[in-house]
Amino acid sequence: MAERPHLAGVTVLDLSSVGPASRCSRILADYGATVIKVGPPPRKSGVQIQPPYWSYSARRGMRRLQIDLKASDGRAAFLRLAAQAQVVIESFRPGVAARMGIGYADVRGVNPRIVYCSTTGYGQDGPYARWAGHDLNYLAVGGYLAMSGRRADGGPALPGATIADSAAGGMHAAIAILAALVRCAATAEGEYLDVSVAAGVLWFMSLPIDQYLATGASVGPGQDLLTGRYACYDLYAARDGRWLAVGAIEPAFFANLCNALGLERWVAHQLDDARQDEIRADFRRAFAARDRDEWVRELAPRDTCVSPVYAVSEVVEDAHLRAREAFVEARHERHGSFRQLAPVLAGTDAPAAPYAVGDATAAETEDLLRQVGVSGQEIEKMRREGVVP
Repeated sequence: MAERPHLAGVTVLDLSSVGPASRCSRILADYGATVIKVGPPPRKSGVQIQPPYWSYSARRGMRRLQIDLKASDGRAAFLRLAAQAQVVIESFRPGVAARMGIGYADVRGVNPRIVYCSTTGYGQDGPYARWAGHDLNYLAVGGYLAMSGRRADGGPALPGATIADSAAGGMHAAIAILAALVRCAATAEGEYLDVSVAAGVLWFMSLPIDQYLATGASVGPGQDLLTGRYACYDLYAARDGRWLAVGAIEPAFFANLCNALGLERWVAHQLDDARQDEIRADFRRAFAARDRDEWVRELAPRDTCVSPVYAVSEVVEDAHLRAREAFVEARHERHGSFRQLAPVLAGTDAPAAPYAVGDATAAETEDLLRQVGVSGQEIEKMRREGVVP
């Protein structure tokens, strides 16, 4: 563990329960920020999603405040917390936080240095701003699905991970917040951040979008090197039914692969469109002759850009990832011990001992409120009125 985590001293109030905003606060917590998850008391939670105990890394290293923000005392207490925080993250529909009295203007009124991040699917304005959506919708609107692989019926394939939520939204928001904190340190000025997940998908799609805008050339799956036009960048089945990923883009790597497979005749035809069907057919026959892991052992060390296509059950047992300490132990007060993904982003640190994670429904409401000067009498009044549990 680092002696002082990167974001030590940064307090984040996270009003989300799931989705991009929660992905963002997970990143900030792994870099050492004090993240306080803010949600309603259990009996007033309404349709708020309560994720499984293991999700979002079991909310390790986070604290929880349960408070009714629709009540005047609840709003006032939240603003007292916000006055001493550095970051607020919310994921309500556009305008909802402001109507509740906890929007950027409200928080800025008590803390001019606040970095206030709103995460939505399509942004705070524009024709789609009030559309409901999820990961798949944002990938669709941003062009990602149309550029991806195809199902048997010719339609776009469902992605295997929530790419929009985790990266186009969560990482996008975290990067924006970190940049705003750096600016605030230099200027003492806070900032409002309008994080659109769909805009984050556009950033992912910058290569094909910029190609189309600059040249007018048609873009789509199978039309360029990275989307399946050439045999050197594709997936191949091995004898045991498992798959290999081949990414031999550079001519030297392609030559190494062809030579290793006994297919030297194709070295000079890597980008010859007229020969791609023949090259693929030969690659398929060659890879089908041996099991996946046999090929990996032979080819991966020889600069061929060949790797195994792992199932999740194989990922978590991979020798390289385990050597890199990609997985850690956690201990839940009700569910016992289990493994989870470690903080794997550069600059984060895993603990020497298993993480102790609590029940997501448990809260430290009274302690957190007392820390910002809310009196025991005030807390008791809020408890009687159902504002806090």
